[in-house]
Amino acid sequence: MTQHKKHTIASVLIANRGEIASRIIRTCRKMGIKSIAVYSDADREAIYVSEADQAIHIGESNPTKSYLDEELILKAAKTTQADAIHPGYGFLSENAGFAEKCAKAGVIFIGPNPKAIAAMGSKSEAKKLMQKHGVPVVPGYQGDDQTVSNLREKAIEIGFPLLLKASAGGGGKGMRIVQDKSELEAAIKAAKSESLSAFGNDELIIEKYIERGRHIEFQIFGDQHGNAIHLLERECTIQRRYQKVIEESPSPIMTDDLRKEMGDAAVNAAKALEYDNAGTVEFIFDDKTGEYFFLEVNTRLQVEHPVTEEITGLDLVKMQIESAQGRELNIQQANVQSCGYAIEVRLYAEDASNNFMPATGIVGRFEFPKVEGLRIETAVKSGSEVSVFYDPMIAKVIVHDMTRLGAHRKMQYVLQNLICQGLTTNLDILQSILAHPDFTAGTYDTHFIDEKINLAALKNTETRDAHLAAIAHCLFSWNHREKQRSALKSIPSGWRNNFYQAPFEDYQIDESDFRLYYKLHQNNGTIKTFNCQIDDCTYSAHLISANTTSIALEIDGLQQQFHINIDPKNEALIEVQASELGNISLKKAARFPEVEKERIKGGYETPMPSQIMKILVTAGAKVEIDDPLIVLSSMKMENTIAASEAGTVEEVFVEEGGNVPAGFLLLKINSTQQATS
Repeated sequence: MTQHKKHTIASVLIANRGEIASRIIRTCRKMGIKSIAVYSDADREAIYVSEADQAIHIGESNPTKSYLDEELILKAAKTTQADAIHPGYGFLSENAGFAEKCAKAGVIFIGPNPKAIAAMGSKSEAKKLMQKHGVPVVPGYQGDDQTVSNLREKAIEIGFPLLLKASAGGGGKGMRIVQDKSELEAAIKAAKSESLSAFGNDELIIEKYIERGRHIEFQIFGDQHGNAIHLLERECTIQRRYQKVIEESPSPIMTDDLRKEMGDAAVNAAKALEYDNAGTVEFIFDDKTGEYFFLEVNTRLQVEHPVTEEITGLDLVKMQIESAQGRELNIQQANVQSCGYAIEVRLYAEDASNNFMPATGIVGRFEFPKVEGLRIETAVKSGSEVSVFYDPMIAKVIVHDMTRLGAHRKMQYVLQNLICQGLTTNLDILQSILAHPDFTAGTYDTHFIDEKINLAALKNTETRDAHLAAIAHCLFSWNHREKQRSALKSIPSGWRNNFYQAPFEDYQIDESDFRLYYKLHQNNGTIKTFNCQIDDCTYSAHLISANTTSIALEIDGLQQQFHINIDPKNEALIEVQASELGNISLKKAARFPEVEKERIKGGYETPMPSQIMKILVTAGAKVEIDDPLIVLSSMKMENTIAASEAGTVEEVFVEEGGNVPAGFLLLKINSTQQATS
């Protein structure tokens, strides 16, 4: 390896946003390095922008016109006279061309050398390189002959089940699991088409599919002097849509011998690439055979790097900056030790019960309990907006303890007492995973969420929990009204001239309607006692205390703190959170019948706030059932709106590149059935 000159980095421009920008800023401050943030229109008031020593506006909210625009980033670096650029993860972090442009501009790229990034940019070339250096790879085919007939022949030789993967891709795009010969040809054509559309390249690789696999990755680190080590493993098997949800270390299946063997393979991979910064070697581990195979090298800092930091005590961002300055690693393999256990969960704005559909909105209230060993990585606070333009991750929640059971128990406590109101989150599925006995035992694989977690049941609220949430809001609202009263204070709140008719509120939870009758039974000045009834259930509730966001109640002898969030745009939409209930959404029924929004026959609306990526039809076009109409993008996910019936496009109401809210009318189709009737 060519030895590089040592450089001094006095300022770092962070070509990223959100929690990873905040994370890098923290280390820069610790090292006495000036941090420079970049921000788009949507991030003008983001936390990380104010945390940085300097911040510069780089463009529009759409990432292609800001965070992904290489020239804008380099211009910002030149304007601020930054010594180096840290790309974080995502965006430009694995862009070899951008790394080369940084070098030409005289700016240090804080990441591996461009050759290493380029070598791992193609999955097929990466496999060939790993095979050459003795790193075990999944049996398969990665060759130049990409004809459907040849791919079919090679697939049959490999055997079923098998996996088709886009050579240039990631995130599950261009990927198909094929169970038998009859599915093969259609799957190859579909994978090629999707790969071409997503990456501009339809090259596929074929691999033997490990049905009961685990994803285990090793953190690697190299310097510019030929040194390379690994910093132990992370278990990343719990995934949804090929994306990680929970990571922990050490892996529950790891032995000392297996760790040494896999760790050595990871270091071999690093040396094969002449790797000189932070990276991750991903392996698939076969539970049935005990074999492991190389998957890929992520040539950047990983989202889950805090797990490694917690068990090793190392600062990986600091190590990245030092390596980019040309310094040698100051730790040897023999000195890498694990202390205790760490686990990370990713808190997303998404609806797990609705196929993990991303959510947007304003975070009404965001608070965490104080727990020893808890680490929060976030750039979100109460009042922050989760927008349509970026990844829906709200926070990374990391817990460290000396035992795996202790780390899991702490994480369960944190999730029970975490308050994140104002938008839908995946908090419920995270709690379900942590509580599952198979997860506790460490006996899980990549199918865990699909097979072990009942997503449909996540929305079902227990009857008693629903009642307690309604009582909490009702008495919270009563207390608020009581404090605001200025007239007739001698008359009890809620007084009626019909003595026998108790006041009531109507609520809806999980599409179930119920009426809550409540009556002030006793008021001794400090504690107020209410009798509450819902259907055949009666409750005695003592109002202990209340403020503008929460209420303490003793209901049937059990005292709890309930946190209330009311939608500022619609006071009928309420969230109630308590450690024993979780977060329950309820709707207060209107006193008078609501005027329903008129639905346009043949109209197609946006399921969530979105950007219009492609319009595939024009007015007058004939469409059949399942024909694609419009491609939407929301939070880095594409969603195609398809025709639900045959007909003719009457009118298209949007333009490509535009942004629309949820429920916006996209187009209208006159169905064939309408036309003939």
